Amino acid sequence: MIVIDKKTVANITLLEVVRQELIHEKAPTVFFLHGFSSVKENNLHYAYLLAEKNIRVVLPDAMFHGDRSKSLPIEELALHFWNIILKNIEELNYLKNDYIERGWTDEGKIGVAGTSMGGVTTLGALTQYDWIKCAVSLMGNPCYDQFARYLVEKVKEQGHELPFTDEQLEEEYKKVSQFDLSKQPEKLNKRPLLFWHGKKDPVVPYYYAYEFYNNIKDMYKENEEDLQFILNEHGQHKVSREGVLATVRWFAKYLH
Repeated sequence: MIVIDKKTVANITLLEVVRQELIHEKAPTVFFLHGFSSVKENNLHYAYLLAEKNIRVVLPDAMFHGDRSKSLPIEELALHFWNIILKNIEELNYLKNDYIERGWTDEGKIGVAGTSMGGVTTLGALTQYDWIKCAVSLMGNPCYDQFARYLVEKVKEQGHELPFTDEQLEEEYKKVSQFDLSKQPEKLNKRPLLFWHGKKDPVVPYYYAYEFYNNIKDMYKENEEDLQFILNEHGQHKVSREGVLATVRWFAKYLH
């Protein structure tokens, strides 16, 4: 039987999904991160399928989301986009430490995945934590600096004014650049990484991740199967069933 347990760990509200017989056992673990303005519950289908493969899945709420919501208007929430991502990255380490201390997680078998903002978080986390054994980015973007500038331009194009000066924006770009995987691809250290993206994604354009993937292929020459990019020709900003199942297969392969 698969158990869904709602709990708070390291002051972070989350859902934990795991086989009943593994509840108190040390198990491979995937931390799965939701997207912007989404909630942890929206990724339960991934968690169920992964739990069937004897993997413990932890679905945390991001800051200002789900049970941690402050009911901010979407425009105000958007201003916190990068702060939420950086907080996600920070909190991943708290969760990992807590789960290891409680004896629930096998330290050598930890994966991270996420959709959209969660995929962006996943790619940034790879610059910080060598304890991540393998990862999956679903509609994510490793190019923090370029993506941050792109988002600002999109807002301006829509006729909105941002409550930041150009100098303040440059400071923000510097802050996020530290987590930009495209600027430090060596941090991957050949760890297994799967991308899924829709070619017609209007929210997170695929080409940033795709260009990055092509740029790092040489790093995986000896283990080409450890780096994969699934580009769905007609996909938009929603992961296909193919992407869901590929994610499950990825972690079943690399965390066992």
